[in-house]
Amino acid sequence: MSDKTITQQSYEVQNTPQHIAIIMDGNGRWAQARGKKRVFGHKAGMERAREMAEVCGDLGVKYLTLFAFSSENWNRPKEEVSFLMDLFATSLKNESKKLHKNNVNLTIIGDKEGFDDRLRKAIDKAEMLTQDNDGLYLQIAANYGGRWDMVQAAQSLAEQGEKITESSLQQHLVTGTGPDPDLLIRTGGEQRISNFLLWQAAYSELYFSNALWPDFDGDALKGAIENFNQRQRRFGKTGDQVATADH
Repeated sequence: MSDKTITQQSYEVQNTPQHIAIIMDGNGRWAQARGKKRVFGHKAGMERAREMAEVCGDLGVKYLTLFAFSSENWNRPKEEVSFLMDLFATSLKNESKKLHKNNVNLTIIGDKEGFDDRLRKAIDKAEMLTQDNDGLYLQIAANYGGRWDMVQAAQSLAEQGEKITESSLQQHLVTGTGPDPDLLIRTGGEQRISNFLLWQAAYSELYFSNALWPDFDGDALKGAIENFNQRQRRFGKTGDQVATADH
């Protein structure tokens, strides 16, 4: 589903998904359309990510997973990658205390070995500060790829000599035992999931917005949730079976 006018509307949310995942796409194009460097868009995108966490907390969403940097994004221009790493480290330092104050539990999911010592220390410090919080569970996917996630889970099981089952594999994914996303949103007009939560998103409802990420505001999120609430989630059953169970 895609909606060009969604940010111009106001929505009242009736029921919220337990877990929302978002592919935050369009920062660079947003900046370029304004005659600015792509890094300007990433700064604006960071502000929007902060708003999404606040809105999700207010709505009672329990888990929010944001795709910030994929394992393929290392192929971008070195200047842009360097800026993103600095922005990530600075944001962790500046935002972790605010997140802790608001009872947000922050986890960085992805291959942390790909980051330098400074960034890994910043990640560890932010995670340790918020690890006992039980409000919104905010997961930032950085240096993450869905295929990598499944491979590292299978390797972990093999090393421990455990039997590989759906249940055991899921427990060794970087998302652990948390619920799978009910709703997966992608901004920026593209309609693909780009190696994001491949296992976890098997039954997620997909929502595609034409809005570039810095333009995807709280009302846009509420509109996506409203669209989600209009869908019937069958999980292999027939529509009649689901309708009967709901009554």
